[in-house]
Amino acid sequence: MKTAVLVIDMVKDNLELSHFPQIADRAKALVEPINRLIQEARGRDWPVIFSTDSFLKGDALFQARMKEHSIRGTQGAEVSGLLEMEDGDMWVPKRRFSAFFKTDLDQTLRFMEVGRVAVCGIMTPYCILTSALDAVAQDFRAVIVEDATTAYRDEAHQNCLELYRNGPLYPLLEIKTVAELMAE
Repeated sequence: MKTAVLVIDMVKDNLELSHFPQIADRAKALVEPINRLIQEARGRDWPVIFSTDSFLKGDALFQARMKEHSIRGTQGAEVSGLLEMEDGDMWVPKRRFSAFFKTDLDQTLRFMEVGRVAVCGIMTPYCILTSALDAVAQDFRAVIVEDATTAYRDEAHQNCLELYRNGPLYPLLEIKTVAELMAE
């Protein structure tokens, strides 16, 4: 089954511009495993897709606790230069948590004959989880890449993963490490 790597919200605002110091160090710790996953994926001819927040100034989500960030057209909304993005990779901007919500990602994956997405990046209980669940809801298999995702706290990350590890959606939704995914 062809897999696509889906890198979520690894933008300059989150990693380089210190808009979120509580997540920046955690996100930076993902750079090495994500870059390793990306390189392995390219060697297997798997598509690499970066899906990033692309909010409008004054977005309704900013009325919650979420600090304004990743504003469309700004440097902060660009994929972080710490990641090894190449010309053949795709970029799918998103206005909400899921990479599938109001984007053409599902059609693009079907066109590329992808049957599974390996989701990595930030934030496990929000953008990672909604993207993985939306993948399953649209008849793709999904893998949340455990050591290439993170949350604002370790407990939030681990608790989210434990809800789905060998849960009722298994094997449509799996939790794997980079090494486990590459060993298949």
